[in-house]
Amino acid sequence: MTLPRLVAPKLGAAWIFAALLLVSGPGQGAEAPAPRVAASIQPLHSLVSAVMAGLGAPGLLFQGARSPHGGSLTPAQARALSRADLVIWVGAGLETSLAKPLAVLAKKTAVLTASGAGGVALLKGEAGQAPDSHIWLDPRNASAIARAAAEFLARIDPANAARYTENAAVLGERLGDLETELAAILAPVRAAPFMVYHDAYGYFVRRFAMKQIGAVALDPERAPGAKRIALMRARLRETGAACVFVEPQFEPSRASNLVEGTGAKIAVLDPLGAALLPGPDAYFATMRALARSLRACLT
Repeated sequence: MTLPRLVAPKLGAAWIFAALLLVSGPGQGAEAPAPRVAASIQPLHSLVSAVMAGLGAPGLLFQGARSPHGGSLTPAQARALSRADLVIWVGAGLETSLAKPLAVLAKKTAVLTASGAGGVALLKGEAGQAPDSHIWLDPRNASAIARAAAEFLARIDPANAARYTENAAVLGERLGDLETELAAILAPVRAAPFMVYHDAYGYFVRRFAMKQIGAVALDPERAPGAKRIALMRARLRETGAACVFVEPQFEPSRASNLVEGTGAKIAVLDPLGAALLPGPDAYFATMRALARSLRACLT
């Protein structure tokens, strides 16, 4: 497998935390410093943390509820990128601010574009144009990303190749168990129609056979117009959907006009795990929270 060329990111949020993680020293059991890894968003960071367990820790570029879709990089984020041996991101369809910086870094830094990793099954968004970038919301894609991360790390740090491979295999087993667990949580509400504000849940809906009836905003950087709102309100009435799900970075008031007179409730889904402590268990907590939020509102 050939190491991909880096795509340079734009530094946006204040990420001293990321910079500190990236310059962390040798991990336990490692005789040399672990590779310096920068992961763009929390779900990727969590998966890579599990792959690097016992050897080192990746840095996290976009933390909290800040959307990775736009904006620019902060100086701290830019420094973290420039020091990284490996950068892991979903791709230009999600972390738009990273595309140019990673292109600049390509000559000296390895870049893993998760959306192009072997075994990742892409899905078209509702708009039918670019592939949906929220690939991590399918546990099977998450397992493929972990395997790809292990391959990249093994090439950069061959002395610990077996450890990365073993960690990825253990993580894959945990992800298989997670899929079974989530399917059981969602089974009672699988046929219940619901709507989302942001077109982000296609992978989750496909994997767990949920009944999403539409997304209000097809472009996360643009508010939906009156025509789109009217169309979605009519769909809510026709289907009798019980819930419209928004995300932490969106004001619930944006959906209040939509649900007026429909009987639907507004609830929150967080596909990034914005409120969670970064680490190897954050991915699992994020996915469980999604399933439980869906079940709580749709029951």
